[in-house]
Amino acid sequence: MEISYLTKERRARILQELKDNSKVFVTILSKELNVSEVTIRKDLNELKRKHLLTRIRGGAMRLPEVGIGNDTSIQEKQLKNYKEKRSVGKFAATLINDNETIILDSGTTTLEIAKNLDSFNKLTIITNAINIAIELTKYHRFNVILLGGNLRESSYSTVGPLAESILKLFYCDKLFLGVDSFNIEKGVSTPNIEEANINQTMMSMSKETIAVFDSSKFNKRSFAFIAPISKINSIVTDKGIPSDIKAQLKKTTIQLYAVDIE
Repeated sequence: MEISYLTKERRARILQELKDNSKVFVTILSKELNVSEVTIRKDLNELKRKHLLTRIRGGAMRLPEVGIGNDTSIQEKQLKNYKEKRSVGKFAATLINDNETIILDSGTTTLEIAKNLDSFNKLTIITNAINIAIELTKYHRFNVILLGGNLRESSYSTVGPLAESILKLFYCDKLFLGVDSFNIEKGVSTPNIEEANINQTMMSMSKETIAVFDSSKFNKRSFAFIAPISKINSIVTDKGIPSDIKAQLKKTTIQLYAVDIE
């Protein structure tokens, strides 16, 4: 069963606390979040089950940083930097125009774009993400194309030659590309080579590529290369972007949108 918004928000807050401090404690979290200690223990146990923290007596400890080649499940990603992703997705939706054909790449930030399309009357939306396609069915007025292919359980996405060949049938106005890692010198990358391949095809079939990601993805590099930053037209991120990266991007042709976190 899908967890509620309040539960997601609370667990995201716990992970943020662990990001800022190496340990958290049940008694303190209970007071800060205004819920019972029983509720906090349930949150910590669930986050432990998803391998997002280590339980200790009276609280939890932060896990070591994920390595370059690891591929995090979408359930884990949804709980990380949730406010930032929600704000980025909401703003990114304003870059769409009615009657456009767009691609929504798989990912938790692009899912937030799908949640913010109420103002549009007619769109053709292509996606390789099953959860995004399901989200889009609530509008009852868009032409939604879900790419076939091999299903990746960790991301609810389809990849492989079949997905890529279907994608090559369409010319699209905009691609909203979810990014796992962004590096000025090394470009954009992802932990999975099949995801990198389909992302490259998405870019080749789109007039404009808009990369959407929270600021924690800067100065990172993953296993599989997608493209140099010169292939990106715009970036939508939050105002946590490092100042040196912001200065470097101003020297490029990339349009940068750094949005407030709601």
